[in-house]
Amino acid sequence: MGDHDYRGRFAPSPTGPLHFGSLVAAMASYADARHHGGGWLVRIDDVDLPRARARAADAILASLERYGFEWDDRPWRQSTRTDAYEAALAKLVGNGDAYACTCTRRQLASLPSAIGERIYPGTCRDRAIGDDASRAAMRVRVPSAPIGFTDRVFGFQQQRLDLDVGDFVVRRSDRLFAYQLAVVVDDDAQGITDVVRGADLLTSTPRQIFLQHALGLTTPRYLHVPVAVDANGAKLSKQTAAAALPPEALPALLSAWSFLGQMRPPASLASAREFWPWAIANWQTQRIPRVSTQMASSPIV
Repeated sequence: MGDHDYRGRFAPSPTGPLHFGSLVAAMASYADARHHGGGWLVRIDDVDLPRARARAADAILASLERYGFEWDDRPWRQSTRTDAYEAALAKLVGNGDAYACTCTRRQLASLPSAIGERIYPGTCRDRAIGDDASRAAMRVRVPSAPIGFTDRVFGFQQQRLDLDVGDFVVRRSDRLFAYQLAVVVDDDAQGITDVVRGADLLTSTPRQIFLQHALGLTTPRYLHVPVAVDANGAKLSKQTAAAALPPEALPALLSAWSFLGQMRPPASLASAREFWPWAIANWQTQRIPRVSTQMASSPIV
């Protein structure tokens, strides 16, 4: 308690309303930040503008407010941060860490995959393609040395980017910036010390750490929580038509709290306003299940 240098964040994508899986991630990041006496920010991850839905961001903020979340400072929107991402890319290019790639999806479709990613073989690494070439993506040259970090739930993790991912995209051929670059630039700009999020992003962390090192940015601490899945094992998401959070907050909050393995709350809690002070005081990271996915049994999913 009392770690006032702690600064956390929740970064939902505005592709639809918040659902139970979103609530789990928001709860974990919020409870961990407030338990340590730290700050908590909301950032709208709308860097992929074609996927963003009109007014979804406002609906997300309204849902968070209705569920008792209180954030510090105004929410950032990644769609307004293009200049910062351009500057980061220019630094990578200037240092020889990034290059243009004209490979198409069809050409990459037959490549082997690992950790759910196609392993890029470096086809365009040594080709003379200008970084402003039409329809060119921008990739970064990954090292052959392993990148390791200690997750606060899953323990030590290590990955060879060259074997598991290959040179990965930081700006797409449609000129939109990739999540991996945007997230490290914004986490550093907002002074984020602790990233708490779903375990589906655990294997993305080494890529982000690599970019942090390449750009001279600070590496935060990481904590990944189980991802909520349905009875078929599919991640709850807008794409799988996960139900929006219900208007009444407390039952959903209690379900998310139980999903995260936390201690049974007192039956006397009657509202979200009463839930949060108790939850923040009793948050225990050591109780979080050390599994990547977990079935959401709540009827609201």
